[in-house]
Amino acid sequence: MAPRSKVASDRPTRGISKKAVPDADLLPHLAELIDYGEITIGTLEPVGGVATAVDGANCLSMLVRRDGETLLQLLQHLDLAVALAFNEDIFTDEVNTPRRSSRSKK
Repeated sequence: MAPRSKVASDRPTRGISKKAVPDADLLPHLAELIDYGEITIGTLEPVGGVATAVDGANCLSMLVRRDGETLLQLLQHLDLAVALAFNEDIFTDEVNTPRRSSRSKK
């Protein structure tokens, strides 16, 4: 069987333009974390939009995206939560811990 010739595609490759990536100074803790950990952003039913940050086997933060929150605001929120984990050993879990409404009785 003869090998098939390769056809060049006019479609652009997928990826993020360097211009679209925020400066590492804007999200310093996430920039540090992704050297050895990972962040995940997506939808988790029935919660909705979530952002997580993991350092090896440790879950540093799990945030629920707020109504009207932009992606950049969510990333900044996640960066602050990672800073709390790094500096204060405070781990944020909004996914498994229901948030209380400001109107709810304690």
